[in-house]
Amino acid sequence: MKVSTALCSAALGVGLGTLLLPGAALADTTVSPATTPVGGTVVLTATTCNPKSGDALFRVTGPNRDQNVRSTTAAAGGGLSAELFTAGFTLGTYTVAATCGDGSSAGSATFTVTPIGGAPAGSGGDSRETGALAAGGTLLGTAVAGAVVLFRRRRPVSAVA
Repeated sequence: MKVSTALCSAALGVGLGTLLLPGAALADTTVSPATTPVGGTVVLTATTCNPKSGDALFRVTGPNRDQNVRSTTAAAGGGLSAELFTAGFTLGTYTVAATCGDGSSAGSATFTVTPIGGAPAGSGGDSRETGALAAGGTLLGTAVAGAVVLFRRRRPVSAVA
């Protein structure tokens, strides 16, 4: 097998990984704290939204909710944020999906509403773990695809008589 064939296959794998990775790595929405008692307040933050593009919209869904919350302030670390008061929420896990003012997705995160005196508040439920898992899966898939292309292009060695 020629060196150029191996280099082409490697370049193809890297190129595909580069195209597929940014979508998983850039979306970032956080909820802090990740666990709150009924009547507590959580801060929803879409860190990748540009405040100049308009308000972010946080869609909160869960056991007894399907509501939209509009961002109220620019977040200290960048992006947009809103506070959500959990009075009247049913105990359980809620999902927050954020959409930036320009219509792009800012990812999602979850938080849990517990009984008063329940589990202590967490440090923030963010989607970085999901992004890392998606990035790893993308890189693994690209490596497998590159290996398949490499082995399919191999030619059998001919014997010299």
